[in-house]
Amino acid sequence: MTVHFIGAGPGAPDLLTLRGRDIIAASPVCLYAGSLVPEAVLDHCPEGAKIINTAPMDLDAIIAECEAAHRAGQDVARLHSGDLSVWSAMGEQIRRLEAAGIPYTVTPGVPSFAAAAATLGTELTLPGVAQSVVLTRTPGRASSMPDGETLANFGRTGATLALHLSIGNLERSVDELIPHYGADCPVAVVYRASWPDEKIIRATLGTVAENIDASISRTALILVGRALAQEGFAESRLYAADYDRRYRPQTADSPWSEWQHGDD
Repeated sequence: MTVHFIGAGPGAPDLLTLRGRDIIAASPVCLYAGSLVPEAVLDHCPEGAKIINTAPMDLDAIIAECEAAHRAGQDVARLHSGDLSVWSAMGEQIRRLEAAGIPYTVTPGVPSFAAAAATLGTELTLPGVAQSVVLTRTPGRASSMPDGETLANFGRTGATLALHLSIGNLERSVDELIPHYGADCPVAVVYRASWPDEKIIRATLGTVAENIDASISRTALILVGRALAQEGFAESRLYAADYDRRYRPQTADSPWSEWQHGDD
């Protein structure tokens, strides 16, 4: 028996990995975050599966279901939205499972920031503009922030920021970021990326607060950075005609030429 943690993706039911789909189809028990995981994903559950919405449950109750499945020898598909590596609360569940001697696996999923960038048709790292993406959040009721992880500190880098779980702190976030990015810095707010009711708001740090849709109070990602403008960047060297690379050596003296042709 194994508890399989599965990243169920950002919302669209077809943004689920094949591995995740197959594990769900083979698990007689499915625990899913009902407020964030679309019910269409549950169509992959086998007939007669025990399906439990964990939205109203606390950690003790969730682990109790895993322990009951363990005693019955039944695999569990534990579905979380997006990818499990950030803000999934998987860590605390794994700690409990390890203490109980219950095995587990982790299957990654499509993260919300990637779905938002795809919706925008935007590359978040552009040569000469930004080569880093910072995934972060602002303090909330569920989690505080370590002292060094402030928007001001991240803003000093000029990296593209992906602010999760922060739409309720939009105005304060803007105030902290303008000194580092400027009021004219592009911003995109993507509400429920990849869902049928997805919404996109494009603005700047100076205008986003006044342009935000009043109905957007949660499940929205805020992207900040010059890369969002998709302008003023150089072409990368990766596909340049004169760029010496392993699969396209430019001269017989290239270190890649010997690697490619060998001594056979």
